[in-house]
Amino acid sequence: MNVTGSSAPAAPAHSSAPFDSTAIRRYNAFLLLVSGLGGLLYGIDVGIIGGAYPYLAATSGLTASELSVIVAAVLLGSVLSTLFAGVLADWMGRKPLMLLSGCAFAASIPVIALSHGFAVLFFGRLLQGMSAGFVGVVVPLYLAECLSASHRGKGTAVFQWLLTLGIVAAALIGMYFSYRVEAVTRLNNAAALARFENHAWRSIFWVSLPPGLLFVLGSIFVTESPRWLFRRNRRDHAYAALLRSRTAEQAALEIEEMAAASHATAAGQRVRESLLRRKYLIPFLLACVILACNTATGINSVIGYNTGILMQGGLSDFASHWGYVVFTVMNFLATTVGMALVDRKGRKFLLITGTSGIIVAMTGVGLLFRSTEKAGVDCRAAVQAMVTPGQELALRFDPAEAEKLLNAAGGHAIDSGRASLAIIYSYGDFTAATNFVRSDDAASVPIAIDRASCVPADRIEAIFKDPFANLRAAQTAPLRIEKALVSGVPDASHGWLVALGLYLFIAFYAMGPGVVVWLALSELMPTRIRSNGMSVALVLNQMVSTTLAAIFLPFVSKHGYSSMFFLFAGFTVVYLIAAIFFLPETKGKTLEEIEAHFEKPAAVRYSNS
Repeated sequence: MNVTGSSAPAAPAHSSAPFDSTAIRRYNAFLLLVSGLGGLLYGIDVGIIGGAYPYLAATSGLTASELSVIVAAVLLGSVLSTLFAGVLADWMGRKPLMLLSGCAFAASIPVIALSHGFAVLFFGRLLQGMSAGFVGVVVPLYLAECLSASHRGKGTAVFQWLLTLGIVAAALIGMYFSYRVEAVTRLNNAAALARFENHAWRSIFWVSLPPGLLFVLGSIFVTESPRWLFRRNRRDHAYAALLRSRTAEQAALEIEEMAAASHATAAGQRVRESLLRRKYLIPFLLACVILACNTATGINSVIGYNTGILMQGGLSDFASHWGYVVFTVMNFLATTVGMALVDRKGRKFLLITGTSGIIVAMTGVGLLFRSTEKAGVDCRAAVQAMVTPGQELALRFDPAEAEKLLNAAGGHAIDSGRASLAIIYSYGDFTAATNFVRSDDAASVPIAIDRASCVPADRIEAIFKDPFANLRAAQTAPLRIEKALVSGVPDASHGWLVALGLYLFIAFYAMGPGVVVWLALSELMPTRIRSNGMSVALVLNQMVSTTLAAIFLPFVSKHGYSSMFFLFAGFTVVYLIAAIFFLPETKGKTLEEIEAHFEKPAAVRYSNS
């Protein structure tokens, strides 16, 4: 079989195959449906724990440290699977890995929902995270290699579109059960409430099972990636796979481009080029920068801490939860806009527009918080005096307690009836921070600080938290209050201005970076390194996400929300510069044409981009 020439496929039957535009349209629509279900799974993985966590924490009997591990297990599983997703996609094929990821998700649900105890629950969440890591690599990779250039943008955008729908669904499911729990609470029956809360978190996970089963079913009926088949010297199979989504002429042209880009010798032996050539190195580095900057916009932190941000901005607990639901809906609607524009206006236009809007929105939210945080009072000495001989602290922050702390520190300008408190504390080398609590929130849980909330339980956990800290010394060190910031809580109108700023942020993010990032990841990577390169770039993305998630609460407790939002805006400036000066426009180009672009000298590349 000739795998090196530039002629059309040898089999005459191919060229005479009847053209069925209806069948092509139906298959392309089916591809979009299957990819969308993959995005839905990814979104559910991200958002489902938010609604389940309060009831899991109330009924599971797990310690705070164990609950933290359960929440983080999805991220751990995602990182582990992302590391190997590219290798597996090359070894077993794109379609089998899609099936594997769907099966892993479907299997994780009963493991989680039927679990009793930490070990089984951890395994289920780890498995769920592994499915997310596989999906995040293989679905965009599969779409980029299967869809034609004219449909590739829309196809990958559908993945992000239904990903956002999964987050909306998770938020609405959480709100539904919160209403039901509230109704049971009014019965004043503690046993009935405990039973229902136990039922609630398990039911939240069960509800997410059907999309996983549908994704597995859909993956069975799609064809293998034509580019993966071509790289395995199965040219006729690759051509047949292309014919399911293209005309015969388009399929023959892409087969020729694959052959021209494969750099194969007449004997069929591939020339092993250096991976340091600019055609590999430049797009790989550009994709890594885009993936890192995409997370550095603060998207995951804003989603994960949205309710707390809105409460600190001035909204009530109830309004903040509904504000988050509106936030997720805005994410979904703006993604719809981006999906409609990505193949018409282009990737570069959307990315420049989106990052510019994010900078304005983040700066605006930062200025809103700065206007209230500059009047904060550090009540560290008064709080340190409350530490017990056992080196613990229990504090209910109500108006009376707020008044005492403010009087001790001279903060008379702050209304004790609408004040917030966050404490940064340490045991030896290990530092932790509390969430913000408000004096006007009667339902808030008292601040409880003990050694277990700060000091790792063993050396392994200590390495991940701070590899340079002295664990043995921290296990006996006294509790030290580093900072106890009391700030005034602004009124609801200020809170809704903060909410509006966050809505603008998510609108610009969703229509720009949210849609374009998956395309950039899959389109920029050359065929030879696409699967493994995507894995590395996604791991980098998750490392940035993990770092920001780890520092978010301590950072805002010490420096305020305003500084965090200004930092996000600064990172996005780097993103904007990369989009303007280094990102080529890939709209309407085949993957082989994009790969050829990076082979050109720099002056030619940037003059044409």
